[in-house]
Amino acid sequence: MGVFDVPTPFLLQAISRDLKEHQKVQQPAFAEYVKSGAQAERAPQDPEWYYTRCASILYRVFKDGPVGTESLRTYYGGRKSRGVKPHKHYKAGGKIIRLALQQLEKSTLIKKGEKGGRIITPLGQKYLNEMSGVALELSKNYVKKKRVFKKGDKMNAEVRDALKRGGKKEGNKDEKRDDMKKKKKGDSE
Repeated sequence: MGVFDVPTPFLLQAISRDLKEHQKVQQPAFAEYVKSGAQAERAPQDPEWYYTRCASILYRVFKDGPVGTESLRTYYGGRKSRGVKPHKHYKAGGKIIRLALQQLEKSTLIKKGEKGGRIITPLGQKYLNEMSGVALELSKNYVKKKRVFKKGDKMNAEVRDALKRGGKKEGNKDEKRDDMKKKKKGDSE
């Protein structure tokens, strides 16, 4: 099972759970108070957001090859609302990314490259492949909701017919006006 064979959200969820349970990465004490970057208005709402970020960084190192702190800061940055001024892209905070890279390197999942940046180790590659198997099991439990119209339901049949027509109603306005005039004449007599 390869890393690209499973949906990325399920893979990141499986990796973050495993990083937390097997204590390969420790969440720093300041992580519950700090924002993820200058572009963010508030700190992340998820109390386990640091593990998700570490999983995402591990995936980025695998996917993008040798990456450093600055390229990851740009990737995790975002648009900042500056009031009436136009939006501007701000980089994410470097301390969080740097600390995550150091902890992943300490657990021998990544290592420093010869020309700079971090690259995935063979152990890290094996770990990602194992986690993709776990993620595949998670994705099988996920059921995508589908919108299905029942044939017997009159309201759904009308909606389905309207969608087939492109949202246009049957009949023209003149016929409807004539019908309304006939009803008014019938009521007044």
